[in-house]
Amino acid sequence: MPAYTLKLRRYDPESGQSAYWQEFNVELAPERSVLDGILQARNDQDGSIGIRCSCQAAICGSCGVRINGKSRLACNTKIGEAAERAEKMGRDAIVVEPMGNMPVIKDLIVDMDAVHWKKVQRVVPWLLPEGDPPEREYIVPAESMIDITQSMACIHCGVCVSACLSMEVDPEFVGPAALAKAYRFVGDPRDAHEEERLRDLAEDEHGIYDCTHCFACVEVCPKDVAPMNQIMRLRRRATGDYGIKDDNNGYGHEKAFVDLIERYGTLHESQLLPRSYGQGSLVRSQLDPHSVKQLITAFPTVVNGLKSGKVAPKAALWHNKLPDQSQVRRIYNEVHSHGERIELNMYIVGESGGEEEGAMAEGSQEA
Repeated sequence: MPAYTLKLRRYDPESGQSAYWQEFNVELAPERSVLDGILQARNDQDGSIGIRCSCQAAICGSCGVRINGKSRLACNTKIGEAAERAEKMGRDAIVVEPMGNMPVIKDLIVDMDAVHWKKVQRVVPWLLPEGDPPEREYIVPAESMIDITQSMACIHCGVCVSACLSMEVDPEFVGPAALAKAYRFVGDPRDAHEEERLRDLAEDEHGIYDCTHCFACVEVCPKDVAPMNQIMRLRRRATGDYGIKDDNNGYGHEKAFVDLIERYGTLHESQLLPRSYGQGSLVRSQLDPHSVKQLITAFPTVVNGLKSGKVAPKAALWHNKLPDQSQVRRIYNEVHSHGERIELNMYIVGESGGEEEGAMAEGSQEA
C-alpha cells in the first residue's frame, strides 16, 4: 500500500497557541481521497484533528480546504494526484490548509456563517414574485430553467470564496458564490424584481463590478458553476438590458471599452479612464461635475505614470488606428445584426455538443 505524508495546518484558538504545522504518515491506495487520508490520521494517530465532512461524495460541499495551495474539496481530490502535484512543487508532503478568506474555527474548519452565508443572505436568496399566486403552480418555460441551471448546481462549498482574489483585497466584496446565487433569481421569470436586484448589485461598490475577471473561481469550482460567468451575465443584463448607469462606472467602462475598440481597433488606454468616468463619453467626462471630480482624484496616478515613463505624452494623445478598419466594422455589424443576445450555456451543452445538444443551447438564448 503506498504511503503518503500529510502536512496539516493546526490551530486551536482556545489553546492560546499560534498556528503550527504537523505531519502525519498514512497508507492508502492512490485513488482514495485526501479526505480519506485526513480521516485515517484522525482515527489512528490524533483524534483532535478538526475537519468538517459528511457525504464524502462531493455533494454536501462541507470538506472544502486548500490542498497544495489550491482550494478544493478534500473528498474528490485523489491523494495520489495530490502527492504528484506536491512533488512537482518540490515538496515532500501534501500540504493541507483551511480555506482562505474565512476565519478559522479550528484546524481545517472555517466559519462559513461569518463570510459565505452572510454574503448569500445579502443577495436576497429567495424568489420575490408579485400578485396573487397561481391556483396550482407557476409554469416556467423550459429554456428559462436551462438558463439558470448552472447557477442552481452550486452546493455552497465555499471553495470559490476561498480562491477569490478580489475578496483578498476587498473582504466586503459580495463574492462569486453569492453573485452566482443572485443570477439564479435574476434569471428566473417568476421573480418580479429583476431590475431592482440588478440596480442594487450595480450600485454597491462591493457588487458586480468588484470582480476582476481573474477566473480563479471558475478554475476551482467542483460543480462547474463558473461563478465568474454568472457575474458577467449579471453585468450584461444590468448594462445591456436595463441600461443601469451606476456610480461605480461599470456602465461607462463597458461602453468606453466597446466604443474605443470599434473606433480604433485596439484600446486607446489614455481615453479609457475619462470615458469610463463620463458614462462612455469623453466630452461628458470634462463637463459633468461628478466626472470631473473623479478625474481630479486620478490625476496623481497620471503624473506618476508620466514620471516613471510608463506613459508617454505622445502615445497618450495620439493613438494609431488598426489597419483595415473595415474588418473591425464588419465584426461589429455582424454582432449588431442579431436581434437577441445569445448566452451559450456550456454547463448543459458541453464542449463538443452535437445537433441535439446544440438544440438545447438554442433554448438557452436570452431575449
